[in-house]
Amino acid sequence: MSKYIVIEGLEGAGKSSAIDLVNRWFETHFADLERVNTREPGGTPLAEEIREIWKRPREEPMAPMTELLMVYACRAQLVESVIKPALAEGKLVIGDRHNLSSIAYQGAGRGLESEVAGLSAITLGEFKPDLTLYLDIDPKLGLERARGRGELDRIELESLDFFERARGAYLDHAKRDGTILTIDASQTMEKVHQDIESALAKVLL
Repeated sequence: MSKYIVIEGLEGAGKSSAIDLVNRWFETHFADLERVNTREPGGTPLAEEIREIWKRPREEPMAPMTELLMVYACRAQLVESVIKPALAEGKLVIGDRHNLSSIAYQGAGRGLESEVAGLSAITLGEFKPDLTLYLDIDPKLGLERARGRGELDRIELESLDFFERARGAYLDHAKRDGTILTIDASQTMEKVHQDIESALAKVLL
């Protein structure tokens, strides 16, 4: 069963614990299926170098277009060198973010919707995840959780309005795309995990 499954959400939505849960779920239900885990931006040695520059706060402000081009450079490298080969070999790919993040963050957040659409068409074409689990959370609550983890990165330091715009894009695309399932991430972790397991079972069992 060759599938590409992606976990999406704002800062503090609980993506890391959700990804751990998804991996355990597949260990239980598809033990013989080889899994590959990826993250964006990053996921290859080259893309990880770009990620380190992309995430770190610095005195020189990063122009929105620079941010956009860097994230798509990472994505193109990851898709061509890791994700597509893994899928061709019949493996399961579990991704921490993919193109929907750019639609939300750089598109709605930065106001670069048309540029995101253009770069997506160039770098991805028709390629997309088989299933996306979107962990929806109020940005204020998500940022409170993120601050509780420690020092914030460049993106996490953005304004509340930025994350409100990003959330709006996530919700809009989830309504229009049947491969995106929305999980209420403001619930207890136990309930969130129950909802994720139910969504996986409904789609894959």
